[in-house]
Formats: sequence, structure tokens, C-alpha cells
Amino acid sequence: MARAGIDYGGMMHRAMQGLIAEVLRKIADEGLPGEHHFFITFDTRDPDVQMADWLRARYPEEMTIVIQHWFDNLTVDDEGFTITLNFGNSPEPLRIPFDSLRTFVDPSVEFGLRFETQDSDDEDDEDDEDEDAEYELDAEDDGDDTPPSGGGEVVRLDRWRK
Repeated sequence: MARAGIDYGGMMHRAMQGLIAEVLRKIADEGLPGEHHFFITFDTRDPDVQMADWLRARYPEEMTIVIQHWFDNLTVDDEGFTITLNFGNSPEPLRIPFDSLRTFVDPSVEFGLRFETQDSDDEDDEDDEDEDAEYELDAEDDGDDTPPSGGGEVVRLDRWRK
């Protein structure tokens, strides 16, 4: 039985992918500004990932690429991006769909996104996998390492759910 309502997980997933696509399009057009560089981890088991067989053998589950000093042929579309990177003086093209992404980090500004898909053991739960995704956003923009004043409280919303 399908649940009615707002698919916040799917909407967040698409929004974060759109943000990454926008950043990569800007880099493809203008290059990397200043100290910006990216660590991008993706699931190499995704059927739409295109990479050399020797790279897939070396990274059978996931791979982290660095976009920093040298990259070529960066193109971005709605489904993912292609890029040529240098692996031991061997330029290799990669096709990385946005759905395969696990992390996107720009350490120069302490910004990161993490996409996690959690598998459910409950066979009755046939929800779209986007609804099982968790998102973590790490952004530090004020440079202040002082912990916030006041206390924190965990609020449980279960008692208000129907």
C-alpha cells in the first residue's frame, strides 16, 4: 500500500543532487576558484557508472575522486556528470550518475553532503529507496569554534503522530 503525503526524502535527495549539479556546471564553465576542490565518493556498483574495468576491479564497491589540480572534459547533465581524471599518468574518463553519489566535500570551505541509503529488513516496507535516505549537511561558515550557549534537548514527536 502506497503512503499518501509529501515525499520529503525524495525532494531532499533531488535538491542536493541539483546543488551538486549546479556547482559542477559552474566549475565546468569557469574552472575552480581559489582553493576550492572536491572529494566525491560514489558507489561503483551502480549499473550506470562508467569506468575502466581495471578501476572497477580496484574499487569494487566505492571510489573517491578528487577534482583539484588536473581534470578534463567535465560535462554535467540532469542525470550525472562525466570527467576525465589522471590515474598514475593514465587519463581515464568516468561517467558518474548523481544517484550513485555517497559524499560530496569541499574541504576548503568545510562544506560536505553525505547521502546514505539504509536497507530495510522488513519485506512489507516497499517504499521508494529515496524515502530511506539520510542526509547530513556539514557547513562551517562563521569560523567560530565556540560551542553554542544553552542546553540541547531531544524532543520526541511520537506522541503527536496518529
